[in-house]
Amino acid sequence: MQPIISIRNVVKTFKEGGKALPVLEGITFDIGEEFVAILGPSGCGKTTLLRIIAGLEKADSGEIVFTHKDAQIGFVFQSPTLLPWMTVLENVALPLRVRGMSWKEAEEKARKYLSLVGLQSFENFYPRELSGGMKQRVNIARALAIEPLILLMDEPFSQLDPLTAESLRSEVLDMWQWGVTSVRTIVMVTHNVDEAIFMADRLVIFTARPAKVAAIIPVEIPRPRDRRSPEFQKIEDKVYEYISA
Repeated sequence: MQPIISIRNVVKTFKEGGKALPVLEGITFDIGEEFVAILGPSGCGKTTLLRIIAGLEKADSGEIVFTHKDAQIGFVFQSPTLLPWMTVLENVALPLRVRGMSWKEAEEKARKYLSLVGLQSFENFYPRELSGGMKQRVNIARALAIEPLILLMDEPFSQLDPLTAESLRSEVLDMWQWGVTSVRTIVMVTHNVDEAIFMADRLVIFTARPAKVAAIIPVEIPRPRDRRSPEFQKIEDKVYEYISA
């Protein structure tokens, strides 16, 4: 498998008030054209690694190497980060305008991705007028609108009700599998083992802080996946063995 992202010996320690908190300790693995889920105990540095990949944080040492030097990266945060004074359409178009795109072109592209997430009729609504699930759909549309090669997702469904979360999981998977967006690689941080096995091709399991890679588990179950199948349950048991170790 040709790597899209190579993570090499990444180390990160947070320092504040004379105290040091080691978070990541020598994280190394490759990510190709696939869906990877990162799991591990709370506070072990999963989101920190995601932010380092995105360039939002700097590692103390080690490196992140991208095969495609000019690859665009989309980021879906845990909570929708929408500007309340902008409409849905304006929020999705904003990163395109920041990149210098004309309003007309940004508007057309924003409408395309709002349509993909089923919100084409809500473009003139404001965030306060939307449900939590709809806000997260806007968040996803905005991340996709820049046409990224890599999509990073930080617990994107954790604040949604179970039915909405399940619907969005399936929609994100469908968009990726059907190739209707530019995304070739998805990296998702989650605490939800069931969600990770349902969605991902591989699971990267972190130890407790300072995090190391405890295991990388392939999920070789055809999609759509049956959570009640023996194969699904076997992987779930294996993941819990590593997380609780």
